Amino acid sequence: MSVLAVLLVSMTVLFLLGLPIYAALAIAATLSLATSDILPLAVIQSSFYDGMNIFPLLAIPCFIVAGALMERGNITEQIINVVRTLVGRIYGGIGITTILACAVFASITGSATSTVAAIGAIMVPAMVRNGYSPTYAGACSASGGTIGILIPPSNPMIIYAIMANVSISGMFAAGFIPGFIMAAALSLAAYFIARKNGFKADESIGPFRFMDFLRTCKESFLSLATVVIVLGSIYSGLATPVEASVVAVVWALFVGSVINRALSWQDIYDSLMEGVILCGSITIIVGASTLFGKILTYEEAPVRLANYLMELTRNKYVIILLIVAMLYVLGMFIETLAMVIIVTPVLVPVLVQLHIDLIHFGIVMVMANEVGLLTPPMGVNLFVAARLTGATVERLAVAVLPYIGVMTSVILLIVFCPILATFLPRLLGLG
Repeated sequence: MSVLAVLLVSMTVLFLLGLPIYAALAIAATLSLATSDILPLAVIQSSFYDGMNIFPLLAIPCFIVAGALMERGNITEQIINVVRTLVGRIYGGIGITTILACAVFASITGSATSTVAAIGAIMVPAMVRNGYSPTYAGACSASGGTIGILIPPSNPMIIYAIMANVSISGMFAAGFIPGFIMAAALSLAAYFIARKNGFKADESIGPFRFMDFLRTCKESFLSLATVVIVLGSIYSGLATPVEASVVAVVWALFVGSVINRALSWQDIYDSLMEGVILCGSITIIVGASTLFGKILTYEEAPVRLANYLMELTRNKYVIILLIVAMLYVLGMFIETLAMVIIVTPVLVPVLVQLHIDLIHFGIVMVMANEVGLLTPPMGVNLFVAARLTGATVERLAVAVLPYIGVMTSVILLIVFCPILATFLPRLLGLG
């Protein structure tokens, strides 16, 4: 049995047995090394160290901490109030508010589950109070939360940029236009579904008055400024993504504790613990995947995959669509960050050989992973939404199908119009 066969078969069996991702990768890699002499066992230690000693990874826990502080410091609620004042009066207004608020919150936290939990905790009860069904409320929250990994900063984008050796800032810039298109498309879906079911506007809001909107913006100015400060510091060149993530934490602490006076010491501790837990889980997976990737590279797995795909077709768009289909299937079983870590090192040599822009593909990959957040049995956003609404995961899985259809349409648009993803990075000299 070849080394590659031992590696892939043992990994698959360990996944099916329910072992954590890092354990399955590490054990499979160790077994393949122990049954051959392709590499010395000392590579295990060095691979784990190399994988975990990556400075840009520090941005991920910091953005998570910033998002947690925003949620506990009433910053999230102020952002929601601004969006609600703008769109709350139309059919499905609260659902549309949920999706757009997710888009704004995503520009600070970079996590889909954090986004759906933070926004959904406020908006789901509001939808139910206004006569919206729990399944509609859950579907809006779960679908809107997926934008958390598309609009920068995005944790999967950071991981992909590290693995593919492209600019993190370039990936962030590339996510803006697709992110806005996705938010608009999901909002339209929420509107038509609400209109079909008779879910009307937010009854707590009166007629739209521009001065009321301006007053709400003024009251929430410092909360809204979080987005400008974080992203502005990156694109102005004043801060790297890691430094900007620390700025986000400091700013969220300042607004939440000094201005809003809503943060307690316990809130700060809980927020820090969220970051620590996520940091630990990500770094150990990256360490294990680095070892796994070294063996794949040594066995020329990426080259074999590239040759196989090019035997099928040399049309790069067809190959991207085949990869997207594969990601849809994998997304049902593998968590988003783990999938990016595992799949990217294998695919990058293929993409380079086919002259596919790595930043363009990175956005497509992140968008395909968005769908995985809504598809059982993994579908983490569905489980978060189910906890918020009391609806079953099965009912929510059916309710999100129209949103998945819309998301797939947007993915196809970005696949065939790469300029939508590459325009801003090239304009800013980041592509």
